[in-house]
Amino acid sequence: MIYLDNGATSYPKPAQVLRSTVEALKNFSFNSGRGGYRQSVKAAEKIYQVREKVSGMFSCEPQNIVFTKNCTEALNIAIKGSVKKGSHVIISSLEHNAVWRVVSKLKEQGIIDFDIADFDYDDDVCVSNFESFIRENTDLIVCMTASNVFGVAFPVRRLAALAHRYSVRFIADAAQTAGIMPVGIESDGADIICAPGHKCLYAQMGTGFMASAKNIKLDTLIQGGTGSASLSASQPSEPPERFEAGTLNNSGIISLGAGIDFINNRGMENIYGHEMRLARFLYDGINQSPNTRLYVPRPENGKSAPIIAFNMDGKSSESVAASLAAHDIAVRAGYHCSALAHSFFKTLDTGVVRLCPSVFTTQRDCEVFLNTLKKL
Repeated sequence: MIYLDNGATSYPKPAQVLRSTVEALKNFSFNSGRGGYRQSVKAAEKIYQVREKVSGMFSCEPQNIVFTKNCTEALNIAIKGSVKKGSHVIISSLEHNAVWRVVSKLKEQGIIDFDIADFDYDDDVCVSNFESFIRENTDLIVCMTASNVFGVAFPVRRLAALAHRYSVRFIADAAQTAGIMPVGIESDGADIICAPGHKCLYAQMGTGFMASAKNIKLDTLIQGGTGSASLSASQPSEPPERFEAGTLNNSGIISLGAGIDFINNRGMENIYGHEMRLARFLYDGINQSPNTRLYVPRPENGKSAPIIAFNMDGKSSESVAASLAAHDIAVRAGYHCSALAHSFFKTLDTGVVRLCPSVFTTQRDCEVFLNTLKKL
């Protein structure tokens, strides 16, 4: 199989991630830190080591790494915990449903109001679009680092600086860039970063995290057992226990640590460079194919994630994906859980075919894809 659906989840997983999963199930299947016996203590130490690895990559303190089951859960915790009755929120015109549906529900409940700021290729214009919506009661800006459908990147550092200029909290959704494009709490000024483990960080499905700056106070989304302060009716007041109610996914978290090790060994810049070279090769090949349509400029380092979206004239995106699947080529078609992005790029009637190469994708894979596409 030629796998080009890494925007959904990365495949294959690195060998060390597979080994870490087996090791975790054999040696660390204990409630971490909730027992006085040696195995529980060892499990807690292993989980803390992963917190340190994640915090090192995203420039924050280890105790401010909260493990979740995916990026969507992390975003729900971050957004719902940041607002109050009467809050105003700004999101981008390309946001995933993990943001749009959350703020829409909060508005429906009468808790918040929100506005949608348009993306622009010109960073000055893009930042200005967000600034134009800031009000006296604006408490939160939420923006993805790069579009999960079209790959275009936002000026996250400048948007974080804008938010802080107005004493507004800034949440970055790093679902499509965590692991290939650097983003950090201290390095880029984000207050909170949410990301999945199973995409560019190569971990198991069912993994994700929320990283936050010091002194960020959030309300809780769920409550329950934490292994600490067990006699209190209230959740602990400090992260990570405040947000990690219930038993942790030890094997998933440990696989996340192994994924970060893989990235650090390969070099994030090397991985990103490889994927972007292939993305440009795919873009150029599609651009030369008859009856194809691309929607954004050629991918550029620092301005794009390695994602290509296209359509073929006279064919639905789903039919193109089905034809490719018949040749054992895996891509994603349709709307990619992002109605806002399709509305912005005027593809609501068609959806798009999305290609996402990974570190394991080869030039030959891309050549086979392009040759197959020409025959459809």
